[in-house]
Amino acid sequence: MPRKSTVRRREVALLIESSNAYARGLLQGVVHYVRDHQSWILHLKEQGRGDNPPAWLEKWRGDGIIARIETPVIARAVARAGLPTIDVSAARLLPRLPWVETDDGRIAGLAADHLHERGFRHYAFCGDARFNWSRWREEEFCRQVRGLGFECHAYTAGVSPEDSAAQIEDIARWLATLPKPVGIMASYDTRGRQVLEACRRRGLSVPYEVAVVGVDNDELLCELSIPPLTSVIPNPQRTGYEAAALLDRWMGGAKVAPSAHRIPPLGVAARQSTDVLAIDDQAVARAVHYIRENACLGINVADLLATVPLSRRALEQRFQRLLGRTPREEIQQVRLDRVRQLLTDTDLPLYTIAERTGFEHVEYLSVVFKRETKMTPSRYRAKARG
Repeated sequence: MPRKSTVRRREVALLIESSNAYARGLLQGVVHYVRDHQSWILHLKEQGRGDNPPAWLEKWRGDGIIARIETPVIARAVARAGLPTIDVSAARLLPRLPWVETDDGRIAGLAADHLHERGFRHYAFCGDARFNWSRWREEEFCRQVRGLGFECHAYTAGVSPEDSAAQIEDIARWLATLPKPVGIMASYDTRGRQVLEACRRRGLSVPYEVAVVGVDNDELLCELSIPPLTSVIPNPQRTGYEAAALLDRWMGGAKVAPSAHRIPPLGVAARQSTDVLAIDDQAVARAVHYIRENACLGINVADLLATVPLSRRALEQRFQRLLGRTPREEIQQVRLDRVRQLLTDTDLPLYTIAERTGFEHVEYLSVVFKRETKMTPSRYRAKARG
């Protein structure tokens, strides 16, 4: 008769809401770590952001906690538990705990680069001052925009954020004061949707007068927006994975310092809310639009020249002057952006991805991808998924 195992499985409480895409990504990352390394018993109550902790936590005798500590009530409950805990919130209500969070500086940098690549000279940030991560993104976005030599306007709420209708109208009044065309970073997708609704109410054309990029790439929210919302793609799966790894070390007896572990974003999911080139050169604008529509069909610069009344030399000079890159580099960048998306969002094999993104040979795709990202496609996929 086989001997019964005496190894006890550790029990971990997950005080993370399941009501939004980012938090669900965190939970997925934890699950991936458990599948790869440990067989934990996970305790999770379905809840919304900032909800009170479950009643059972008061008398629970588990081994560790991973929590979004976003209210004093949650902070007190976690402190009373006295267990190894990893914080995955930017609120920092228990600064003595180690915490894992998205890299808000790099998120803002991707948004600034995305809008700058589209030729904008006017920029603005629409955030929510209640949250640290929104303030950090605003600071970095405006810093980078000023570094490019442009002014950055920032929204200051004039009404209670709890009143959504009044909030949208307040944003609409702010939009009316901005110079146009303007590229706007919204601190998260919900705020981005509010900006788009405010544009509709004011009769502002998106993306021609106002281009909007959000954060979180909540695909449902982004695709339901009118027009669909461009969004920076964070990496919540990796964040949850790293939080689980830290907790595992701590529960195993290792010392874990109360320091920040910042997880970089994956890229930008471009949609119609930024599908514009804010420059006066119509030939270059037409060429860029053609590239974005057809790059993954295997086009080359010769195909591009057939769409504009310019010589190759003239087109390349205008691209360099206005965009800082050549037409060939633009084609390749659009293809690589699509490769990143397919590696992250699908299980397609690399040869299929090469076919779908205009690369004739999978070997060439691998060489180009590694040169540009400093990692192989397989490594990128593994890292993106935690």
